[in-house]
Amino acid sequence: MEQHASFTSLVIVISLAFLTPILLHRFKLNVIPVVVAEIIMGLIIGKSGFDLVEQDMWLETLSTLGFIFLMFLSGLEIDFSAFAGGNSKEKKPSGEKVPNAFSISILVFAAIFAVSLFLSYIFVWTGFIDNAFLMTLIISTISLGVVVPTLKDAQIMKKPIGQTILLIAVIADLVTMILLAVFASVYDKSGNSNTWLILILFGVGVILYFIGKQFKNRSFLETMSKGTIQIDTRAVFALIIILVGLSESIGVENILGAFLAGSLVSLLAPNKNLVHKLDSFGYGFLIPIFFVMVGVKLDVWSLFSDKKVLILMPLLFIALLISKLVPVLILRKWYDMKTVLASGFLLTSTLSLVIAAATVGENIGVIDSQMSGALILVAVITCIITPIIFRKLFPKPELSEKKLKVNMLGANQFTLPVIREMDLDLYDVTIYHPTQDKIENRTSDSIFNIVDIDEYNKENLKCMGILDADVLVVTTGEEERNSDIALFAKEYGTERVIARVESPVLDKKMKENNIEVFSVLLSTTALLKALIESPNILNILTNQETALYQINMRNPKYEGVELRKFPFTGDVIFVRIFRGKDSIVPHGDTELEFDDRLIVTGSRSYVNELRMLLEYKIR
Repeated sequence: MEQHASFTSLVIVISLAFLTPILLHRFKLNVIPVVVAEIIMGLIIGKSGFDLVEQDMWLETLSTLGFIFLMFLSGLEIDFSAFAGGNSKEKKPSGEKVPNAFSISILVFAAIFAVSLFLSYIFVWTGFIDNAFLMTLIISTISLGVVVPTLKDAQIMKKPIGQTILLIAVIADLVTMILLAVFASVYDKSGNSNTWLILILFGVGVILYFIGKQFKNRSFLETMSKGTIQIDTRAVFALIIILVGLSESIGVENILGAFLAGSLVSLLAPNKNLVHKLDSFGYGFLIPIFFVMVGVKLDVWSLFSDKKVLILMPLLFIALLISKLVPVLILRKWYDMKTVLASGFLLTSTLSLVIAAATVGENIGVIDSQMSGALILVAVITCIITPIIFRKLFPKPELSEKKLKVNMLGANQFTLPVIREMDLDLYDVTIYHPTQDKIENRTSDSIFNIVDIDEYNKENLKCMGILDADVLVVTTGEEERNSDIALFAKEYGTERVIARVESPVLDKKMKENNIEVFSVLLSTTALLKALIESPNILNILTNQETALYQINMRNPKYEGVELRKFPFTGDVIFVRIFRGKDSIVPHGDTELEFDDRLIVTGSRSYVNELRMLLEYKIR
């Protein structure tokens, strides 16, 4: 009978985890993060609601694994390349150089931590809590899981202010996680843990990192990563279990081992396919169970029965706001007040690490279950309110009709004919060619904007601003040089780089570095194959009135709009939609999403009209 009850509870929790995002989408509640909605659903079926779920070993095990995997993915989300602290190339409209995001992020977080420490001592002095260190960690932490998707939705992830907000959240995530592990070791009443043993954990992590780096690019591992073996996924799970097991063995909270495992995988720069698989497994199965169970265990009504806790909750919410809004005023030197305040509200959002801190504090007896519940409930409230305030306050991006900047290296039989076919109302194309290489009749057609350069020197290209383009096309006469310049441009930060290479080895190297490749051999092979298998394809590609065009959906106004309701009456047919790695056959109920790549066909004038409607540049 007990086994039947536990299975029923598992079915209820998993069914609810499946239905929650569908309900959010159906009722247009996209402003609420999915993890928050899962906690709310847990409240409804748990102790605070209908009490339908019986907590047992199955749910407890899956919930713990979900928590561990959440901490792993938090570490995986950290982009350590951001810690290089390179100078930004962007400038403000006034012409003043944008400040170094990494330096400012450290300064702002230091201020956040100092204010949080001050506020924590006020809570201790007023008798709300006994431990100032734990309260400091709770107040100063920031939720990467809320900050990252919000920045992406606002289309400012790659902007200086977006990078600054992201780095502040990353630093807060990293520092508070490490300090939380130290806290658990210091205040563990069992007396089995020693703080210095954390060094063993980090030492093993370093060893595993170098082992992983040594074997990462071995060809036999690439072969074993496919099919039924999936050795890369097995390696990741082995790493998690090893470090989590070691954490518990030395008396450290398992969350630090999981977080360290995620950080190590991030440092090893895994391919996007592996990250996608890990995200799918975590956010598709284990993590929703954990968040639903957080809500199930939370007894809201008992919180309202304790006047002390009831008074603490609004005060804690105010403290969270003060701890972020005051320190971010440092950014006022470089950004307007609305941007600064919006950033402060977004940084107030906190969830997973507050849950972690509350769980750890309750486990080692520093706080009771009611205090733990109050902390989690306040964290949930911040995740609902602050992203909405951020969206309302943050200045809307200005539309600019600036043409897409395309720089081409090499004036030859590949580049010149292409320019003749391009719409120069949409593209600003410049060809750069060495002075010593004479081009016959190159000035006979005013369509070509050819600039002389001394040579294809990397530093020369950088100094002349050639790499500062939306698209860089490298088509010099030597493929080795094309490869070197393309890699240098990608490292410099050029958004899109297209290089001409013929060698399969160089082709693979380019694609591994997200560089687009074209070659005479590939083009000829593809054309001949098309002529043999689908002869009419060539007519579609070459006929101006029936050609296929790609349009990138960059206008947030039409995000979520169904194709049948799309307000465009021109003679254009949507052929295919590419969304990430997915290829979608469009139907009337297909909704447009930001960054969709639309393949359309129709008359050129209508296609250009649609392009102007959906594509625009953000200043």
